[in-house]
Amino acid sequence: MTPATVYVVDDDASVRDALAWLLRSRRLMSELFDSAESFDEVVSSPDFVIREPSCVLLDMRMGGMSGLVMFEKLIAYGLLPLLPVIFLTGHADVPTAVDTVKRGAFDFCEKPFSDNALVDRIEQALALSATGLQARSKTTGLQARLQALTERERDVMRLVVEGLPNKLVADQLDISVRTVEVHRARVFDKMSVKSAVELANLLRGLDVH
Repeated sequence: MTPATVYVVDDDASVRDALAWLLRSRRLMSELFDSAESFDEVVSSPDFVIREPSCVLLDMRMGGMSGLVMFEKLIAYGLLPLLPVIFLTGHADVPTAVDTVKRGAFDFCEKPFSDNALVDRIEQALALSATGLQARSKTTGLQARLQALTERERDVMRLVVEGLPNKLVADQLDISVRTVEVHRARVFDKMSVKSAVELANLLRGLDVH
């Protein structure tokens, strides 16, 4: 089976079974939920962490909590876009489904849906999730490297990233040029870069102050 998970949330047992069979035939793992409430119980837990590419097939209309309410909860939990949502909708729900896409849903598939078309969208959603997981991993690793810097190394790094030569860095921090060179070398080593330009590119978009 592909190391990915498709969460199927639908109160119709026949739909759940059909989707589970379809996903199994495409070598995709699935977890089935008969209500939004049961799915919410899982994803609202502090222990729920997305560790592999994942997406949700979410029925828009269900008894009890609707798919729309569940979608709002997923947004509130901060699970999008690591957990892309594909709505399963009836014809009457299409305008609402279009609106949810504008609000961050990945897509919607109108019932009865084409197996091939649905699987194509699922695979695209899983690819998006995988990209997000890679970005999260990169950011987490970068934050760990930043935390390994001493306060003085951070001071030197900020000025180096601004493009200041060692002499001006030394003047601003009231330390010797040799000390700047030592700290600069340590920063480059800890951040796994070889130049100030590479360091600046690595830190672009991050608040390192």
